[in-house]
Amino acid sequence: MPFQHQVRVQFFEVDLQGVVFNMWYLAWFDTAMTAYLAELGFPYDDMTRTGWDVQLVHTELDWRGGARFGDEVVVEVSTDRMGTTSFTLGYRVLRGDELLVTAKTVYVVVGIDGSGKRPVPDDLRAALAR
Repeated sequence: MPFQHQVRVQFFEVDLQGVVFNMWYLAWFDTAMTAYLAELGFPYDDMTRTGWDVQLVHTELDWRGGARFGDEVVVEVSTDRMGTTSFTLGYRVLRGDELLVTAKTVYVVVGIDGSGKRPVPDDLRAALAR
């Protein structure tokens, strides 16, 4: 069962076409990713306190439909792939049973001290694999 993050579409997220402007999906994914990692036991403040963070390096999105002001949507998050220093999360945005958007985002683990890429911590790897 994928992790689910609820979103209520706000007026400012909607463009002149009456649908959510494309950039807001990336914001929703970022918020859902942070909530997902916290649910797995990796709240953002704890990650950075231990010296690492994640950095988005690639995203692919496919739109099938548009969310509108006032819609209640769900952003589903699941682990798609694990690498040595990176992992890929899959996203689905649903309005009820209607699939609106699918996406995949690649994150690289980095040191907060500017030292660059790091291997995915073993405990994070295990949690993402669950």
